[in-house]
Amino acid sequence: MRRLRALAEATPAGRERIVDLLRALAIVMVVLGHWVVATIGYDTAGRPTARSALPDLPWAYPLTWIAQVMPVFFLVGGYANAASLAARRGRGGDATGWLLDRAARLLRPTTALLVTLAAGAAVASLAGAPPALVRAVVYYATIPLWFLAAYLLVVPLTPAMTALHRRFGLIVPVGLAALVAAGDLGRALGPAALAMPNYLFGWLAVHQLGIAWHDARAARSGREPAGASGTGEGGGTGRVGGAGRPALPLSRRAGAGLLAGGLGATVLLTTIGPYPVVMLNVPGERLDNAAPPSLALLTLATAQVGLILLVRDPVERWLHRTRPWLVVIAVNAVVLTVFLWHLTAAILLVGALDAIGRLPTPPAGSAAWFAGRLPWVLLLAVILAVLVAVFGRVEARTGRGRADARAGRAWIRTSLTVVAYVAVVYALVANARTSRSAPEPLGLPVPALVAYVAGAGTLRLLRTGSGSRG
Repeated sequence: MRRLRALAEATPAGRERIVDLLRALAIVMVVLGHWVVATIGYDTAGRPTARSALPDLPWAYPLTWIAQVMPVFFLVGGYANAASLAARRGRGGDATGWLLDRAARLLRPTTALLVTLAAGAAVASLAGAPPALVRAVVYYATIPLWFLAAYLLVVPLTPAMTALHRRFGLIVPVGLAALVAAGDLGRALGPAALAMPNYLFGWLAVHQLGIAWHDARAARSGREPAGASGTGEGGGTGRVGGAGRPALPLSRRAGAGLLAGGLGATVLLTTIGPYPVVMLNVPGERLDNAAPPSLALLTLATAQVGLILLVRDPVERWLHRTRPWLVVIAVNAVVLTVFLWHLTAAILLVGALDAIGRLPTPPAGSAAWFAGRLPWVLLLAVILAVLVAVFGRVEARTGRGRADARAGRAWIRTSLTVVAYVAVVYALVANARTSRSAPEPLGLPVPALVAYVAGAGTLRLLRTGSGSRG
């Protein structure tokens, strides 16, 4: 508690605290959503298995408009990345050193998860567990990594996307949304693979709105964003860049317009248009709004941005109170650990209940299923709390590196950073694309595991050696 109070007292006066609150709320809602909709059963071999209950609850599809909060995470990620990059450049640092620090915050808790799972899988395999079963368990535990892989794709693009925003303003996310629409058209008329670029374009569009939010706030407060050629002199007119392109409007009136327009567009796209109402993955739907992101998901994200702008000022005032801000700081200190381990908590609980013959398997949507939601979530929360107590310190103690590279060797460090970063992203994608029934004694595909360890290890050496500082 003493450490949390010290962090709270050290919070800069100009910090946009709602960004931290939104990050924490988004992750908590994802965790609770996964837990609540899970339904447990047994496969033909008599082993426990899990699936989403959503296909059995069509009446709940509109509720997924509230539950789908991944756009919020990318929005606040764009804001945070733009803010940290501006601060880094303000101290004379470079983009490579900034990326090494951002990667460290994401990869330290991820490495803890993967190393623990691989070690546990190795022990289970040596004890005689079938490799396919080992893989299935690890596959479910690493489902959260698909999101991390998508986020890792957009983070290194922040410097370039910040520059594009200051030149073209909100034309950039609109253009990205048009590319998403083209991808949707491609998968409607041809192979679903034609929409694969939407994983980048869709999340990048939302991330871009976060960058726009940061620069608009900097202009509004009269602070020039690092690298901008102008901020709308005279106290922030909401225009940044030499071309005078408009930034994201931050008024409550603008928020109301974005909320109404985003909701209206989403309703049209999911009724008259070809998009399903459900905003989460449901097998059998004619089109998946979330994987990859669709135009309907982007219009919903627009509505979410509008709602955030509507409540921004009163929430900021509330967060300047000590107690709520302490809670937000505490959650954010371990927020990625909570996200990464929440399905492992479910696997542990299912295994334990199955071992003692007490695993409940009521049909999804039945009275018994609904009655079991609260005790199920409470038990999972206890197990996750233990996991966070053990592994959360890995994330909480992530600090800064040392110093930025000297000009003479900067290109070497940048090249190694790019190669290592690509190896990490490849590893996470390869794991997600490997079948859950593949015979993997280590639970993870060996090439992916090797690539991850090599990439993450190289990034750590580059950051903690003589080459980088946050």
